[in-house]
Amino acid sequence: MNHDTPGLSYKDAGVDIDAANAALARAKEAIKRTFNDNVLQDIGSFGAMYLLDIKDMEAPVLVSSVDGVGTKLKLAFMTNKHDTVGVDLVSHSVNDILVQGARPLFFLDYLAAGKVDPEIIGDVIRGVAAGCRYAGCALIGGETAEMPGMYAENEYDLAGTIVGVVDRKNIVDGSRIAPGDVVVGLPSSGLHTNGYSLARRIVFDVAKLRIEDEVPGLGKTVAAALMEPHISYAKLMQIVMKLVEVRGMAHVTGGGITDNLPRALPDGFGVEIDLSSWSVPRLFTFLKEAGRVADAEMLRTFNMGIGFLFIVPEKQAAKAVQSVEMAGQQAMVVGKVVTGERKVTYTGTLQYA
Repeated sequence: MNHDTPGLSYKDAGVDIDAANAALARAKEAIKRTFNDNVLQDIGSFGAMYLLDIKDMEAPVLVSSVDGVGTKLKLAFMTNKHDTVGVDLVSHSVNDILVQGARPLFFLDYLAAGKVDPEIIGDVIRGVAAGCRYAGCALIGGETAEMPGMYAENEYDLAGTIVGVVDRKNIVDGSRIAPGDVVVGLPSSGLHTNGYSLARRIVFDVAKLRIEDEVPGLGKTVAAALMEPHISYAKLMQIVMKLVEVRGMAHVTGGGITDNLPRALPDGFGVEIDLSSWSVPRLFTFLKEAGRVADAEMLRTFNMGIGFLFIVPEKQAAKAVQSVEMAGQQAMVVGKVVTGERKVTYTGTLQYA
Protein backbone atom coordinates (compact mmCIF):
# COMPACT_ATOMS: atom_id res chain seq x y z
CA MET A 1 0.00 0.00 0.00
CA ASN A 2 1.27 3.41 -0.94
CA HIS A 3 0.81 5.52 2.17
CA ASP A 4 1.64 8.68 0.21
CA THR A 5 -1.60 8.38 -1.81
CA PRO A 6 -4.42 10.40 -0.20
CA GLY A 7 -7.28 8.28 1.12
CA LEU A 8 -10.94 8.70 0.29
CA SER A 9 -12.98 11.42 1.95
CA TYR A 10 -16.69 11.83 2.65
CA LYS A 11 -16.78 14.36 -0.18
CA ASP A 12 -15.34 11.73 -2.55
CA ALA A 13 -18.39 9.59 -1.67
CA GLY A 14 -20.70 12.42 -2.67
CA VAL A 15 -21.41 14.10 0.68
CA ASP A 16 -20.23 17.70 0.95
CA ILE A 17 -20.58 18.84 4.56
CA ASP A 18 -19.35 22.33 3.65
CA ALA A 19 -22.19 22.71 1.10
CA ALA A 20 -24.80 21.84 3.73
CA ASN A 21 -23.25 24.36 6.13
CA ALA A 22 -23.24 26.98 3.37
CA ALA A 23 -26.92 26.37 2.66
CA LEU A 24 -27.78 26.84 6.33
CA ALA A 25 -25.68 30.01 6.50
CA ARG A 26 -27.67 31.47 3.58
CA ALA A 27 -30.91 30.99 5.51
CA LYS A 28 -29.68 31.73 9.03
CA GLU A 29 -30.94 35.30 9.26
CA ALA A 30 -34.35 34.33 7.87
CA ILE A 31 -34.59 31.55 10.45
CA LYS A 32 -33.61 33.79 13.35
CA ARG A 33 -36.34 36.28 12.37
CA THR A 34 -38.88 33.59 13.32
CA PHE A 35 -37.52 33.33 16.89
CA ASN A 36 -39.25 34.68 19.97
CA ASP A 37 -38.41 34.72 23.68
CA ASN A 38 -39.54 31.09 24.05
CA VAL A 39 -36.75 29.79 21.78
CA LEU A 40 -33.92 28.84 24.14
CA GLN A 41 -31.05 28.08 21.78
CA ASP A 42 -29.41 29.26 18.60
CA ILE A 43 -29.32 27.34 15.33
CA GLY A 44 -27.15 24.21 15.34
CA SER A 45 -27.99 22.58 18.67
CA PHE A 46 -28.51 18.82 18.77
CA GLY A 47 -32.03 19.32 20.09
CA ALA A 48 -34.28 22.34 19.75
CA MET A 49 -35.67 23.79 22.98
CA TYR A 50 -38.85 25.81 23.33
CA LEU A 51 -40.16 27.18 26.63
CA LEU A 52 -43.84 26.37 27.19
CA ASP A 53 -44.95 29.59 28.78
CA ILE A 54 -48.70 29.51 28.17
CA LYS A 55 -50.13 31.93 30.70
CA ASP A 56 -53.48 32.41 28.94
CA MET A 57 -54.51 28.74 29.12
CA GLU A 58 -55.81 26.64 32.01
CA ALA A 59 -54.85 23.24 30.55
CA PRO A 60 -52.59 23.59 27.49
CA VAL A 61 -52.73 20.66 25.08
CA LEU A 62 -50.00 20.22 22.48
CA VAL A 63 -51.18 19.39 18.97
CA SER A 64 -48.67 18.08 16.41
CA SER A 65 -48.63 17.04 12.79
CA VAL A 66 -46.09 15.95 10.17
CA ASP A 67 -46.46 16.35 6.41
CA GLY A 68 -44.70 16.96 3.12
CA VAL A 69 -45.20 18.92 -0.08
CA GLY A 70 -45.69 15.91 -2.38
CA THR A 71 -45.24 16.00 -6.12
CA LYS A 72 -45.69 19.77 -6.26
CA LEU A 73 -41.92 19.65 -5.80
CA LYS A 74 -41.69 18.44 -9.41
CA LEU A 75 -42.88 21.88 -10.49
CA ALA A 76 -40.19 23.52 -8.38
CA PHE A 77 -37.58 21.40 -10.16
CA MET A 78 -39.02 22.27 -13.58
CA THR A 79 -39.19 26.01 -12.91
CA ASN A 80 -36.04 26.20 -10.78
CA LYS A 81 -38.15 28.20 -8.33
CA HIS A 82 -37.60 26.99 -4.79
CA ASP A 83 -38.63 29.88 -2.54
CA THR A 84 -42.34 29.00 -2.20
CA VAL A 85 -42.41 25.25 -1.48
CA GLY A 86 -41.38 25.99 2.10
CA VAL A 87 -44.41 28.27 2.42
CA ASP A 88 -46.56 25.42 1.08
CA LEU A 89 -45.15 23.05 3.69
CA VAL A 90 -45.75 25.34 6.66
CA SER A 91 -49.20 26.50 5.54
CA HIS A 92 -50.39 22.92 5.02
CA SER A 93 -49.12 21.91 8.45
CA VAL A 94 -50.55 24.97 10.21
CA ASN A 95 -53.98 24.29 8.69
CA ASP A 96 -53.88 20.67 9.85
CA ILE A 97 -53.50 21.56 13.54
CA LEU A 98 -55.85 24.51 13.18
CA VAL A 99 -58.65 21.98 12.69
CA GLN A 100 -58.41 21.11 16.41
CA GLY A 101 -58.36 24.81 17.30
CA ALA A 102 -54.60 24.98 17.89
CA ARG A 103 -52.35 27.94 17.26
CA PRO A 104 -48.82 27.11 16.03
CA LEU A 105 -45.82 27.33 18.36
CA PHE A 106 -42.84 25.96 16.47
CA PHE A 107 -41.81 24.08 13.33
CA LEU A 108 -39.00 21.72 12.30
CA ASP A 109 -38.14 20.90 8.70
CA TYR A 110 -36.46 17.93 7.01
CA LEU A 111 -34.81 18.28 3.61
CA ALA A 112 -33.05 15.44 1.80
CA ALA A 113 -31.16 15.78 -1.49
CA GLY A 114 -28.83 13.71 -3.60
CA LYS A 115 -26.48 16.67 -3.79
CA VAL A 116 -26.76 19.83 -1.72
CA ASP A 117 -26.76 23.02 -3.77
CA PRO A 118 -26.36 25.84 -1.21
CA GLU A 119 -28.35 28.32 -3.32
CA ILE A 120 -31.30 25.98 -3.90
CA ILE A 121 -31.44 24.63 -0.36
CA GLY A 122 -31.01 28.14 1.02
CA ASP A 123 -34.04 29.28 -0.99
CA VAL A 124 -36.11 26.35 0.29
CA ILE A 125 -35.27 27.02 3.94
CA ARG A 126 -35.91 30.74 3.55
CA GLY A 127 -39.34 29.79 2.21
CA VAL A 128 -39.97 27.66 5.29
CA ALA A 129 -38.94 30.61 7.46
CA ALA A 130 -41.27 32.95 5.53
CA GLY A 131 -44.16 30.56 6.10
CA CYS A 132 -43.34 30.41 9.80
CA ARG A 133 -43.18 34.19 10.13
CA TYR A 134 -46.58 34.56 8.48
CA ALA A 135 -48.11 31.87 10.72
CA GLY A 136 -46.49 33.33 13.84
CA CYS A 137 -44.45 30.27 14.77
CA ALA A 138 -40.72 29.75 15.30
CA LEU A 139 -38.53 27.64 13.01
CA ILE A 140 -36.43 26.08 15.77
CA GLY A 141 -34.79 23.10 14.11
CA GLY A 142 -34.31 21.01 11.03
CA GLU A 143 -32.18 18.53 9.15
CA THR A 144 -30.54 18.83 5.74
CA ALA A 145 -29.40 15.41 4.57
CA GLU A 146 -27.20 14.82 1.54
CA MET A 147 -27.73 11.27 0.26
CA PRO A 148 -25.94 10.50 -3.02
CA GLY A 149 -27.78 8.05 -5.23
CA MET A 150 -31.13 8.49 -3.47
CA TYR A 151 -32.42 11.41 -5.53
CA ALA A 152 -32.01 12.65 -9.09
CA GLU A 153 -29.66 15.55 -9.72
CA ASN A 154 -31.00 18.88 -8.39
CA GLU A 155 -34.00 17.14 -6.78
CA TYR A 156 -34.91 16.88 -3.11
CA ASP A 157 -37.70 15.94 -0.74
CA LEU A 158 -39.15 18.24 1.87
CA ALA A 159 -41.17 17.47 5.00
CA GLY A 160 -41.80 19.07 8.36
CA THR A 161 -43.29 18.75 11.82
CA ILE A 162 -45.40 21.39 13.52
CA VAL A 163 -46.34 21.70 17.17
CA GLY A 164 -49.14 23.95 18.35
CA VAL A 165 -51.23 24.45 21.47
CA VAL A 166 -54.88 24.76 22.43
CA ASP A 167 -56.57 25.08 25.80
CA ARG A 168 -58.29 21.78 26.56
CA LYS A 169 -61.66 23.47 27.03
CA ASN A 170 -61.35 25.02 23.55
CA ILE A 171 -60.45 21.88 21.58
CA VAL A 172 -62.59 21.67 18.44
CA ASP A 173 -63.51 17.99 18.12
CA GLY A 174 -66.95 18.05 16.49
CA SER A 175 -68.73 16.88 19.63
CA ARG A 176 -71.03 19.93 19.69
CA ILE A 177 -72.14 19.59 16.07
CA ALA A 178 -75.93 19.38 15.69
CA PRO A 179 -78.41 18.92 12.82
CA GLY A 180 -79.03 22.20 11.02
CA ASP A 181 -75.55 23.58 11.67
CA VAL A 182 -74.12 25.45 8.72
CA VAL A 183 -70.92 24.73 6.76
CA VAL A 184 -68.90 27.78 5.71
CA GLY A 185 -66.24 27.56 3.01
CA LEU A 186 -63.07 29.62 2.57
CA PRO A 187 -61.57 29.97 -0.93
CA SER A 188 -58.31 28.27 -1.86
CA SER A 189 -55.52 29.94 -3.83
CA GLY A 190 -55.20 27.08 -6.29
CA LEU A 191 -54.33 23.41 -5.97
CA HIS A 192 -52.52 24.05 -2.65
CA THR A 193 -50.44 20.87 -2.14
CA ASN A 194 -52.74 18.11 -3.37
CA GLY A 195 -53.72 16.51 -6.66
CA TYR A 196 -50.45 17.30 -8.42
CA SER A 197 -49.85 13.80 -9.77
CA LEU A 198 -53.12 13.98 -11.71
CA ALA A 199 -52.67 17.66 -12.59
CA ARG A 200 -49.19 17.06 -14.03
CA ARG A 201 -50.48 14.09 -16.02
CA ILE A 202 -53.23 16.23 -17.55
CA VAL A 203 -51.14 19.34 -18.19
CA PHE A 204 -47.98 17.75 -19.58
CA ASP A 205 -49.03 14.36 -20.96
CA VAL A 206 -52.59 14.99 -22.17
CA ALA A 207 -52.72 18.73 -22.97
CA LYS A 208 -49.04 18.70 -24.00
CA LEU A 209 -48.37 22.08 -22.42
CA ARG A 210 -44.92 23.27 -21.46
CA ILE A 211 -44.12 24.87 -18.15
CA GLU A 212 -43.90 28.33 -19.77
CA ASP A 213 -47.15 27.97 -21.79
CA GLU A 214 -50.30 29.83 -20.79
CA VAL A 215 -53.15 27.77 -19.37
CA PRO A 216 -56.07 28.20 -21.81
CA GLY A 217 -58.61 30.69 -20.49
CA LEU A 218 -56.66 31.46 -17.33
CA GLY A 219 -54.27 34.22 -18.35
CA LYS A 220 -51.44 32.59 -16.37
CA THR A 221 -48.58 30.34 -17.32
CA VAL A 222 -48.54 26.73 -16.18
CA ALA A 223 -45.74 27.63 -13.77
CA ALA A 224 -47.66 30.52 -12.19
CA ALA A 225 -50.92 28.58 -11.92
CA LEU A 226 -49.49 25.40 -10.44
CA MET A 227 -46.91 27.01 -8.16
CA GLU A 228 -49.39 29.35 -6.41
CA PRO A 229 -48.57 28.97 -2.68
CA HIS A 230 -50.85 27.20 -0.23
CA ILE A 231 -52.90 29.57 1.96
CA SER A 232 -52.66 29.50 5.77
CA TYR A 233 -56.03 30.07 7.43
CA ALA A 234 -54.73 30.21 11.01
CA LYS A 235 -54.75 33.97 11.61
CA LEU A 236 -58.16 34.35 10.01
CA MET A 237 -59.74 31.51 11.97
CA GLN A 238 -58.30 32.72 15.27
CA ILE A 239 -60.35 35.89 14.69
CA VAL A 240 -63.46 33.94 13.67
CA MET A 241 -63.28 31.61 16.68
CA LYS A 242 -63.39 34.61 19.03
CA LEU A 243 -66.58 35.90 17.43
CA VAL A 244 -68.65 32.78 16.75
CA GLU A 245 -68.93 29.22 18.04
CA VAL A 246 -66.92 27.06 15.66
CA ARG A 247 -68.03 23.46 16.20
CA GLY A 248 -65.97 21.71 13.57
CA MET A 249 -63.28 22.39 10.94
CA ALA A 250 -61.80 20.57 7.98
CA HIS A 251 -58.69 21.28 5.93
CA VAL A 252 -59.44 20.28 2.33
CA THR A 253 -56.35 18.28 1.43
CA GLY A 254 -55.86 14.89 -0.25
CA GLY A 255 -59.29 13.36 -0.74
CA GLY A 256 -60.96 16.71 -1.35
CA ILE A 257 -64.18 17.75 0.34
CA THR A 258 -65.49 14.20 -0.08
CA ASP A 259 -62.99 12.56 2.26
CA ASN A 260 -61.93 15.43 4.53
CA LEU A 261 -65.19 16.95 5.74
CA PRO A 262 -66.46 13.68 7.30
CA ARG A 263 -63.33 13.67 9.51
CA ALA A 264 -64.78 16.70 11.32
CA LEU A 265 -68.13 14.99 12.07
CA PRO A 266 -69.24 12.79 14.98
CA ASP A 267 -71.00 9.48 14.31
CA GLY A 268 -74.64 9.87 13.31
CA PHE A 269 -74.16 13.05 11.30
CA GLY A 270 -73.54 13.78 7.66
CA VAL A 271 -73.28 16.92 5.56
CA GLU A 272 -75.13 18.12 2.50
CA ILE A 273 -72.96 20.33 0.28
CA ASP A 274 -74.62 22.54 -2.31
CA LEU A 275 -72.29 22.48 -5.31
CA SER A 276 -73.97 25.54 -6.81
CA SER A 277 -73.00 27.73 -3.82
CA TRP A 278 -69.60 28.74 -5.20
CA SER A 279 -67.90 29.22 -8.57
CA VAL A 280 -65.16 26.70 -9.35
CA PRO A 281 -61.98 28.55 -10.44
CA ARG A 282 -60.91 28.32 -14.07
CA LEU A 283 -57.84 26.19 -13.34
CA PHE A 284 -60.04 23.31 -12.20
CA THR A 285 -62.28 23.78 -15.22
CA PHE A 286 -59.28 23.36 -17.49
CA LEU A 287 -58.13 20.22 -15.65
CA LYS A 288 -61.62 18.69 -15.85
CA GLU A 289 -62.07 19.45 -19.54
CA ALA A 290 -58.56 18.57 -20.70
CA GLY A 291 -58.44 15.37 -18.69
CA ARG A 292 -62.13 14.48 -19.15
CA VAL A 293 -62.30 13.94 -15.39
CA ALA A 294 -65.66 13.08 -13.82
CA ASP A 295 -67.07 15.51 -11.23
CA ALA A 296 -66.90 12.87 -8.48
CA GLU A 297 -63.22 12.32 -9.21
CA MET A 298 -62.54 16.07 -9.27
CA LEU A 299 -64.21 16.46 -5.86
CA ARG A 300 -62.16 13.65 -4.35
CA THR A 301 -58.84 14.76 -5.83
CA PHE A 302 -58.81 18.57 -5.80
CA ASN A 303 -60.09 21.22 -3.38
CA MET A 304 -62.21 22.70 -6.21
CA GLY A 305 -61.69 26.24 -4.94
CA ILE A 306 -62.55 25.58 -1.28
CA GLY A 307 -59.45 25.23 0.89
CA PHE A 308 -60.97 25.16 4.37
CA LEU A 309 -64.40 24.47 5.89
CA PHE A 310 -65.84 25.24 9.29
CA ILE A 311 -69.15 24.48 10.96
CA VAL A 312 -71.18 26.94 13.06
CA PRO A 313 -74.72 27.04 14.50
CA GLU A 314 -77.26 28.18 11.91
CA LYS A 315 -78.10 31.34 13.85
CA GLN A 316 -74.43 32.40 13.71
CA ALA A 317 -73.87 31.72 10.01
CA ALA A 318 -74.32 35.33 8.87
CA LYS A 319 -72.02 36.60 11.61
CA ALA A 320 -69.40 34.00 10.67
CA VAL A 321 -69.37 35.10 7.03
CA GLN A 322 -69.34 38.76 8.07
CA SER A 323 -66.38 38.21 10.42
CA VAL A 324 -64.37 36.68 7.58
CA GLU A 325 -65.26 39.51 5.23
CA MET A 326 -64.34 42.13 7.84
CA ALA A 327 -60.90 40.52 7.93
CA GLY A 328 -60.61 41.13 4.19
CA GLN A 329 -61.27 37.55 3.07
CA GLN A 330 -64.13 35.78 1.31
CA ALA A 331 -66.50 33.20 2.74
CA MET A 332 -69.68 31.49 1.61
CA VAL A 333 -72.25 29.15 3.14
CA VAL A 334 -71.84 25.88 1.22
CA GLY A 335 -73.85 23.32 3.15
CA LYS A 336 -75.55 22.05 6.30
CA VAL A 337 -75.31 19.23 8.82
CA VAL A 338 -77.93 16.47 8.68
CA THR A 339 -78.55 13.28 10.64
CA GLY A 340 -77.44 10.05 9.02
CA GLU A 341 -74.30 8.35 7.77
CA ARG A 342 -71.04 10.21 8.33
CA LYS A 343 -70.42 11.25 4.74
CA VAL A 344 -70.82 14.11 2.27
CA THR A 345 -73.91 14.18 0.08
CA TYR A 346 -73.81 16.60 -2.83
CA THR A 347 -76.76 18.59 -4.13
CA GLY A 348 -76.88 21.07 -6.99
CA THR A 349 -74.38 21.27 -9.84
CA LEU A 350 -70.78 22.46 -9.89
CA GLN A 351 -70.50 25.97 -11.35
CA TYR A 352 -67.37 25.81 -13.50
CA ALA A 353 -65.93 29.17 -14.47
